[in-house]
Amino acid sequence: MNKDLKKFEEQNNIITDETLYFFDEKEQDKILDARPWRSDPRYFKKCKISLLALLKMLSHARMAGSNEVMGLPLGKIQGDTFLIMDVFALPVEATETRVSAGAECNEFMIQTIELLEKAGRKENVRGWYHSHPGYGPYLSGTDVMTQRLQQVGDPMVAIVIDPIRTMVSGKIQIGAFRTYPQDYNAPDDDHREFQSIPLEKIEDYGIHYKSYYQLEVSFFKNSLDNQLIEILWNKYWINTVTSSSLIVNNHYFVTGLNDLSSKISNQKSKSKKSDYLLTLDELLGKNSAQEKEPLKYALEKNQAVLSESIKNLLFSYKI
Repeated sequence: MNKDLKKFEEQNNIITDETLYFFDEKEQDKILDARPWRSDPRYFKKCKISLLALLKMLSHARMAGSNEVMGLPLGKIQGDTFLIMDVFALPVEATETRVSAGAECNEFMIQTIELLEKAGRKENVRGWYHSHPGYGPYLSGTDVMTQRLQQVGDPMVAIVIDPIRTMVSGKIQIGAFRTYPQDYNAPDDDHREFQSIPLEKIEDYGIHYKSYYQLEVSFFKNSLDNQLIEILWNKYWINTVTSSSLIVNNHYFVTGLNDLSSKISNQKSKSKKSDYLLTLDELLGKNSAQEKEPLKYALEKNQAVLSESIKNLLFSYKI
């Protein structure tokens, strides 16, 4: 196996599990008839994604650069878990902040599903995925509305992937989400992973924060997909190696630091103390998510510099 692929799998805890690939049609019919998620808004707890599907989503998102992309995951249900086996991309109109599916996209989606059925694929569409390039996996107000529409045809999951932060850190930045019913009282103990949200998106994030919850995400693969995975990985890895993380992600680093500066200024202006009495903890918020952001950007920048140094050693060495 490719050493870089092996390192990627270890870093992201990707396990081999052949049993997840068996499709039990009777079991699927049984759970779809029972619909336990109708009586429990938090019925689904986990989302397991195949390495094949993950690499397809990453490659799709990377190709679009700073624009969002959208696609559909194929999978099944196992207890309280979504099993995502594969994905296919949609030809959507994309900008840096949103994706919109037109008539052409809907037609393409119907044709693709029909072709998959003819090819003998038994997995069904189990939601949708899209990218948030550079601003992390969460659901915006538009995403919440889209997912609520999706859940009319339950069981459906919303997957959000950040290709830029993944490239910078080397660790998959992805989230899987389910929305609550509109009249549901969301619990206060919904602990989520730290998210660095840009200042311009914080209000939207805060308004809809309790409209959904996050599922535990993990990854798996099987030995039969190894050859295809190697091909997809080489495509993804070549794009990573032949591009400079410092240059490609320069916009991300600059806007991130400017955003952090704005947050510190806002925090500072809210304080009634004199400037010279303000400590760094007070400026950033002691034990708050904000105090993690300077460290986050410093580590990401160091990672990018280290990657460039290694590339220079590998490709500029004179014999």
